[in-house]
Amino acid sequence: MRKYLWILFALWANILFGQTYGDYYQSARGLKDDALKTALYNIIKGHTEYYYTSSSTDVWDILKETDKDPNNPDNVIFLYSGQSILAGAAGNEYRSGSGWSREHVWAKSRGDFGTDKGAGTDVHHLRPEDISVNSTRNNRSFDNCVTCKEVWDNGEFTGSYTDENLWIFEPRDEVKGDVARMIFYMAVRYEGENGEPDLELTENLPDKYNDSPYHGRLSTLLSWNRIDPVSDWERNRNEIIYTQFQHNRNPFIDIPELAEYIWGNDIGAIWSTTGIDEPIKTSICVAPNPSSGTFKVKNLLAGELKIFTVEGKCVFEKNITTKQSELKLVLPKGIYFLQLNSKKEIQNLKIVIQ
Repeated sequence: MRKYLWILFALWANILFGQTYGDYYQSARGLKDDALKTALYNIIKGHTEYYYTSSSTDVWDILKETDKDPNNPDNVIFLYSGQSILAGAAGNEYRSGSGWSREHVWAKSRGDFGTDKGAGTDVHHLRPEDISVNSTRNNRSFDNCVTCKEVWDNGEFTGSYTDENLWIFEPRDEVKGDVARMIFYMAVRYEGENGEPDLELTENLPDKYNDSPYHGRLSTLLSWNRIDPVSDWERNRNEIIYTQFQHNRNPFIDIPELAEYIWGNDIGAIWSTTGIDEPIKTSICVAPNPSSGTFKVKNLLAGELKIFTVEGKCVFEKNITTKQSELKLVLPKGIYFLQLNSKKEIQNLKIVIQ
């Protein structure tokens, strides 16, 4: 299933972003392991930096744009609770204790970089958060809680947890992948050059007073990246940071499977961008497309045909023995991915039901 899911991620990235970032990742083609990580670092380093607090454009100003509530542009959305709050209630403007603060997802004490320009002000890992929830998270590592304790925000359960015995924080399910991809970005972007911290991922859980530049838990973050796909919210945020402010991208939002090649199940494999920023080659022909649910599928090879949602859930399976087949699908309106797994190759095609 993991293989199918990454194929869907690649397809989705191609559909939405192929024209946007073009050759942005060109220099990382055909690389693996540390060489791939270094190539990505060289692509995203040297971004435009902003002050944490300033009379000119600063982190407060940027977060009011990147994390704006699409249903209420006067508000921002908290990372760990999903609550929407007036953007003007930012901590440096609203001192009653009920405003919001700037959460360092990679805790600033993990590497002791504070709020200086660079890692301390990099908005790829800075998010609005309730002051009390930010304090509760503190510098805890990210992991699934064992003896779970609910985290509350203004009388409402956030969906996030701490642990009674371990120094960890488990964010709500909707942003587990978001958190993982922000942490991955930081571990690639900051390699110890030019006075910057050298940030690394770890399986260990550092205690509260450990300021070494390590964050974890790596295996949990990889799992969260797999089970919580990239959302339109993340994509939009990445685009705003790239085009309007820092002028660098988070590669793990554009291409989430990169984490597998650097830290996960595909270590040692060469990363290919085929299907990401190049057209997907396929002999399958589907018509009409879009459709109300009935398709004629031509040029099929004998094999196993499956249809997935954009979340990676398989909603249809059929063994194919002929070169032409009619499919009648009773599915909700939306975007799906048709996959044919034959002995020769795996072919994929986007289909739309309307």
